[in-house]
Amino acid sequence: MTRPFERALSRPEFVALMAAIMSLNALAIDVMLPALPYMGEALGIAEDNHRQFVVSVYMIGFGIGQLLVGPLSDRFGRRLPLLVGIGTYVVAVIAAGLAPTFAVLLALRFVQGLGASATRVVATAVVRDRFSGNAMAEVMSLVFMVFMIIPVVAPGIGEVLLQVGPWQTIFLFMGGLALVFGAWAYLRLPETLSPERRRPLTAKSIFGGFRIVVADRLALWYALAGTCLFGALFGFISTAQQIYVDIYGLGVWFPAAFAFVAGLMAVSSFLNSRIVRRFGMRRISHFAILAFTALSGLLLLVALQGQPPLWLFLGLLSCIMFMFGWAASNMNSLSLQPLGAVAGTASSVFGFIQTLLGALLGGFVGQQFDGTIVPTATGYFVLGAAAVGCVLVAERGRMFGVSPDELVPAKGASAPAS
Repeated sequence: MTRPFERALSRPEFVALMAAIMSLNALAIDVMLPALPYMGEALGIAEDNHRQFVVSVYMIGFGIGQLLVGPLSDRFGRRLPLLVGIGTYVVAVIAAGLAPTFAVLLALRFVQGLGASATRVVATAVVRDRFSGNAMAEVMSLVFMVFMIIPVVAPGIGEVLLQVGPWQTIFLFMGGLALVFGAWAYLRLPETLSPERRRPLTAKSIFGGFRIVVADRLALWYALAGTCLFGALFGFISTAQQIYVDIYGLGVWFPAAFAFVAGLMAVSSFLNSRIVRRFGMRRISHFAILAFTALSGLLLLVALQGQPPLWLFLGLLSCIMFMFGWAASNMNSLSLQPLGAVAGTASSVFGFIQTLLGALLGGFVGQQFDGTIVPTATGYFVLGAAAVGCVLVAERGRMFGVSPDELVPAKGASAPAS
């Protein structure tokens, strides 16, 4: 079927559209952070740490939904599951703004996560459909760079919305932006999965695809390394409002501190897109994960000596998250590189593993919050060390190698039409 405004996507629009689609997930987390105390007060949440469930329940739905979306996108193409997912997201988020109790709010946040799962699976699969090798890593880095604009501005947007209306206004904003991005995808996103590459939607085909994915040692263990990194990130996000406001007393300046760190992650992704073709995904990601773990260990040592001043905490955290930007985007590309034939299923399986386990790990770290940064720093260090272990298993104990497909674009790689 011919869509309105049919013309080839330019590379900048392709990157922007993929980032916009994926940003709906980040928006659903980060724009909520300033409103957590208001929601807790309005819905009678006595325990401050229980406010974190608004984030963790959403992430659980986001993780589970990916297992469903992947096989559907390999059977019906990328567009239909994406549009249905965004529609589900819009309905759930508007209903959540009307939730009468905290339990109903959490249930609707779970459904919102189910809908948002399509954005992650489809965007990743579309990039893999069109690119491979370091070209894929370069595009994913650019997508991640644009995607990181949302964490930079989202808490500030949340604060502004709270100044002009009740906390429910944030849900209306999320729903409205999702409608805009959904319309953009409907009008401009081409179908990237050709009919001859589609897989039947049968139990044999689905489980066969899952088997292909989990049987690939390199892909699976890089995905598990990414899971550890995202667990550390979720642990920080869950406690960010408490750290910046309760510990450091930043108040309305909390969004600015959050944006500073997120902005450095965007810079990290941009630099990765510039150097990945020269140095390769493996070398960059291996250096980054070692530096991430070492810096996290330093933050933990500092925290154990007493509460560090804000400048020191922000300085170390910024360096850690800069390394996160290099490690996460390249590891995601490495996990998908061998699985182009089942890109949708691979994206869903790895997305499920990374999101669900990452949310559970991050939720556990968040629930340990005790009024200091020690639990968060411990989470960063322990999960960073676990990620290093996963990389060693993936590479059979060798690090900093470069495979031939990293040095030149893989055969058959394509680029968006200009």
